[in-house]
Amino acid sequence: MARTIRIGTRDSELALWQANTVQKNLEELGYKTHLIPVKSTGDIILDKPLYELGITGIFTKTLDIAMLHGDIDIAVHSMKDVPTILPKGIVEAAILKRANVNDILAHKGLDFLENKGTIATGSLRRKAQWLHKYPTHTVVDLRGNVNTRMQKLTDSDWNGAIFAAAGLERINLKPDNYVDLDWMIPAPAQGAMLVVAKEEDKYCQEALSNLNDKPSEICVHIEREFLRELEGGCTAPIGALAKIKNDSIHFTGALFSLDGNDKIEVNKEIKIGDVENLGEICAREILNNGGHELMKEIKAEIG
Repeated sequence: MARTIRIGTRDSELALWQANTVQKNLEELGYKTHLIPVKSTGDIILDKPLYELGITGIFTKTLDIAMLHGDIDIAVHSMKDVPTILPKGIVEAAILKRANVNDILAHKGLDFLENKGTIATGSLRRKAQWLHKYPTHTVVDLRGNVNTRMQKLTDSDWNGAIFAAAGLERINLKPDNYVDLDWMIPAPAQGAMLVVAKEEDKYCQEALSNLNDKPSEICVHIEREFLRELEGGCTAPIGALAKIKNDSIHFTGALFSLDGNDKIEVNKEIKIGDVENLGEICAREILNNGGHELMKEIKAEIG
């Protein structure tokens, strides 16, 4: 008898769109599925053994626990939200074809750009890069799901707010007034969707292997390797983007100071057959060019 694959997802509009996309793809392949929205709350009490498994992702923790408890079979995530080391017993099962990697600025007019202005974002990476380009501006904190953040922009006196283009495009929330921030290096794995399964669950892994997009997998793995080597367990303003052009990988990665004043960047072009450890190699180059000292400063400032 065929199993019904229980798909776990957060209950935001964007998360549900992503989970429904995976559900549709699996059902088109003949698999039975059932969607299980899991309320992502900050007050879940973690018992010590689970906590020691390395479940650190603020947006993925609830689903990781549900999977390890046997309440769901697979979980769908925005890959940029997923820690670079997965909890013990959970594995990558599919990386779907990547969407738009860019950040965009939703704005109320662009007259402020060359003067003083206020921009909203909850991302250290976006804040640092914005201040690097526009040092006279003020950047304020902005949290919540994309719907909430867009409404906060509307209700505020801010000049604009920064979003991932892919998230807004997926739920048709991209405003009329926006500009592509093609100069801003995206978060590692931005625009990619990841589906995870239990390591022991070969049925779900086989089903999801049909959804995996190999070019996207190659690129995001390089970016996440770069992040893992550079970050060392500390959240920092880090951007990374790998692109395949013909038979080559083009990689750009950067580490910024929290105030945006300092930027250490690396650019590499390499044959696709030689990509092993590329992310790690690029991260080490940054660390050796002042990155070690900058990471110490970031850790001290964040506390």
